[in-house]
Amino acid sequence: MALLTEPLAIARRAWKIDRVVLAILALVAVLAVLIPEQAQRSALFTGEALVGIGPFLLVSVLVAAFAKATGLDKQIAIVFAGHPVRAVVLAAAFGALSPFCSCGVVPIIAGLLGAGVPLAPVMAFWLASPLMDPQMFFLMIPVFGLPFTVAKLLAAFGIGAAAGIATHVFARQHLFADPMLPGATSCGSCSASNAIKQAPVVWRFWQEPARRQAFSGEARAIGWFLVKWLTLAFMLESLMVAYIPADRIAALLGNQTWWAIPASILLGIPAYLNGFAAIPTVSALIEMGMAPGAGLGFMVAGGVTSIPAAMAVFALVKRPVFLWYLAWGLGGSLATAYTFQAYAMLAA
Repeated sequence: MALLTEPLAIARRAWKIDRVVLAILALVAVLAVLIPEQAQRSALFTGEALVGIGPFLLVSVLVAAFAKATGLDKQIAIVFAGHPVRAVVLAAAFGALSPFCSCGVVPIIAGLLGAGVPLAPVMAFWLASPLMDPQMFFLMIPVFGLPFTVAKLLAAFGIGAAAGIATHVFARQHLFADPMLPGATSCGSCSASNAIKQAPVVWRFWQEPARRQAFSGEARAIGWFLVKWLTLAFMLESLMVAYIPADRIAALLGNQTWWAIPASILLGIPAYLNGFAAIPTVSALIEMGMAPGAGLGFMVAGGVTSIPAAMAVFALVKRPVFLWYLAWGLGGSLATAYTFQAYAMLAA
């Protein structure tokens, strides 16, 4: 019996190890065995990239830790109060600036809907939130430049606001009545009361030991999260640069191909590139000849409609609401991509 239980215990311990770290270690091991020269080049490429983006990474970590320690991240429900259109606009703006990913925002949405918050501002927040946050904004600037980064920020706000207002217009339709699936509000510690609990913001958080601890804990957590994802992404970028022909990328997704933008959106739907991991990956594709609009469309589509995010939405709301969410994610991605591509061509 012991012969069976020991391997099972080892397997359980291995499963608890961070899977991103396992992926990095596996990639390094495979390269070291099969292509030692590329393993060295990839390690050097990754190290230089992390050093270059280091100052922006530090700023993003401090912003997230500050929001956590002061309680600023808890001030969500106030955005959804008041006139419906104003609530939608504020919700979209708050979502575009909030530090929540597409999956991490789901418990908050469950709490808001369970507490009776209207679907329109929730939809605005839901679509805008995974597309941009302070950390991502600071990390994108040195990689893509200000116009591309601002375009993604405006896309997050625009898609969220447009979807929210359209949802408000059709809110009285039977399809949008009672949007949540039965039992979907049961999400453990992420209950409605926790999601929308209002508490005063304590700007001088360092005066309270618990808030200082929250600051350091959040800084470590978000710092580790960003470092591991960016490490994996830069390693993958080094392999893309080494083995994907630039002329092939230019031919498939370049400026002159009519299918570049639709293809990038379709690729972004199933792909799960964490918003931070997508930064160096898309940067490498653009350097290889991918149209800027296609790159932006890929990032937007991946943030809203990737399989993990879509599965979380599918498990939370009824099918008409889910299809409405997907339609706005895809339509918004296409509109964003074509608009920015037109801007890029005019600016060239």
